Amino acid sequence: MAAGTAEGQNATLATVKQRGFLNCGVNSALPGFSQTDGKGNWQGFDVDYCKAIAAAVLADPTKVNYVPVPRLERFSSLQSGNIDVLIRNTTWTSTRDSSSGMSFVAVTYYDGQGFMVKASRGIKSVRDFASGISVCVGTGTTSELNLVDFFAARNVMYRAIAFANHRQTVDAYLADRCDVYSADAASLYSVRVQQVRLKDHVVLPEIISKEPLGPAVRQDDAQWFATVRWVHFALVSAEELGVNEENVEQMATSSNPAIKRLLGTEGEFGKALGLDSDFALRMVKAVGNYGEIFERNLGTGSRLKINRGPNKLWSEGGLQYAPPIR
Repeated sequence: MAAGTAEGQNATLATVKQRGFLNCGVNSALPGFSQTDGKGNWQGFDVDYCKAIAAAVLADPTKVNYVPVPRLERFSSLQSGNIDVLIRNTTWTSTRDSSSGMSFVAVTYYDGQGFMVKASRGIKSVRDFASGISVCVGTGTTSELNLVDFFAARNVMYRAIAFANHRQTVDAYLADRCDVYSADAASLYSVRVQQVRLKDHVVLPEIISKEPLGPAVRQDDAQWFATVRWVHFALVSAEELGVNEENVEQMATSSNPAIKRLLGTEGEFGKALGLDSDFALRMVKAVGNYGEIFERNLGTGSRLKINRGPNKLWSEGGLQYAPPIR
C-alpha cells in the first residue's frame, strides 16, 4: 500500500486530535437517545457514546460538537466529512454498509420495528389489522421498506402515509391522519413518554424486523473504524468485569489481568488504537460502563423504562458481547 493511501485511510483520528473536538452526528430530538435543552446541554444514549469517544480520543468528554443531522441528510453529512461519526439511531443494513460509503462499527442497541396506536382504537395486536389500514411512517427509513414485506406476507392491503422528518410523522399520528404509527420500538417509546397521558397510546407487543442500531464511520479510514468500535467494546468489557463509574479508579489498582489490560495498567491496548493507555478508564469515569449508559437513558433509571432484553450481556442471556482484549 502506498504511503499516501495509508495516510488517507488514517486521517480522522489525527484530524479530531488536531481540531480539539469531535463532530458527532446525532438526532435533533429523540428522548432517551439524543436531545438538548436548547442551551447546548445534550443527553441520551447516543450522546453518551459521543462523550465516550471524546473522552477516549481527547481526554475530555465535553469536547463534542453535536451536529443534528436530518434523517434524509445523515449519510451525506458523514460522506462529506461534515461529521466524524454518525450516532443517530440508524439501522445497520447490507446496502448502507456497502454502497453508501460508510461502515457500521458495532451494534450498540438491538431494536426492532413495532407499532403504536391510540388506545381508543381498540387494536391490541397486529392480528387486528384489517385491509385498508393507514400507517404513518418516515420516508427513507428501513421501517418504510419493512411495512411492504410485512403486509404483503399477510395479504393485507394498507396505505403508507410517509413524511420526510420525525416531527411531521409524529404530528400526523397524533392528529389522527393515520390509524397506526410504525417505527423502531425504542422510537415509539420515546414518542409515547412525551405525551400527557401515556395510557392513551399503546405499543403493540409484536416486533416485525431486526433493527441493529449503532455508530457508522466513513469506509476509507480503518484506524478510525477500529477506534470507534473498541470504544463500544471497552464499555461492554467494563460491565462484564464489574468496572463502573464509581469504582473505576479503584479498579485501576486491581490485580485481575483482564481489568489491568482494559484500564491500561498492563499491555498496549490503547497504544494499538492510537490512544492513551488509560483511555478506557477515562471513558468509564465520564459516562459509566455500557449497562450504566443503558439504564440511565433507556432502562429502569429513565422515563422510558425499556426492558433491556437482547441488550443484556451475553452472560445474562443477551446479545452484547465484546471480543477479548489481548
